[in-house]
Amino acid sequence: MLNDQDFMRYSRHLMLEDIEEAGQQRLKQAKVLIIGLGGLGSVAAHYLAGAGVGKLLLADGDKVDVTNLHRQPLFDSFSIGYNKAEQAKRRLACINPHIDIEAFEQNLDASNLAVQISHCQLVLDCTDNMASRQAINAACYQAGVPLLVGAAIRFEGQFLALEPAQSHGCYRCLYHPEQSPPMNCANSGVVGPVVGIVGLMQALEAIKYLTGAGNVPFGQLKLFDAKVHQWQSLGLNKDPHCPVCGDQPCN
Repeated sequence: MLNDQDFMRYSRHLMLEDIEEAGQQRLKQAKVLIIGLGGLGSVAAHYLAGAGVGKLLLADGDKVDVTNLHRQPLFDSFSIGYNKAEQAKRRLACINPHIDIEAFEQNLDASNLAVQISHCQLVLDCTDNMASRQAINAACYQAGVPLLVGAAIRFEGQFLALEPAQSHGCYRCLYHPEQSPPMNCANSGVVGPVVGIVGLMQALEAIKYLTGAGNVPFGQLKLFDAKVHQWQSLGLNKDPHCPVCGDQPCN
């Protein structure tokens, strides 16, 4: 049940007929895993903590670097050299001390990735490499847990919501594991607010999913071009031969 503190803290949510007390209670009872606490994850985590998601699991084995600070607002100059997940936990606890936050100071491998995902209602993929994205996608589909994927580079952003119970394709249908892109933030750059926009989309759709407010665009690849401020939406069809979500997926 919501207490008096909750009613004050989340009063702006409670005013919304699409959320109200029942939706806020669902947020309080939710458990969400955020993998990657860089530009995407630090923005999404900030808003989910503020929204009152009851249990946040934060996983990242990287340390804060000075080059991160223009797009990763949970960190500051005093965070440099420290683990991102632990620093994010410290900052989020200041933003909302009434939620439970657990930090994993190492990258999740195949075994503990599956275990942690199986205990969650929702996963946010905020990583920056193809191997991690494919592993998270496969684990989410095996566990039947919805997944919100974000990506950004230069002036371009991507957002993809996946629901294993639905008939659309998965991340493996969109990208083959060997399709690892040659460009990344380290060698091609990125405009900080573009990363923030995609991270905000992940947080927004997470709140909608957990509260039941509105429709989450499952199975639609959203492409953002910041230079012309345009969004493009593409449907993601299932590959019947996909080893993750196809007619005869590999287990």
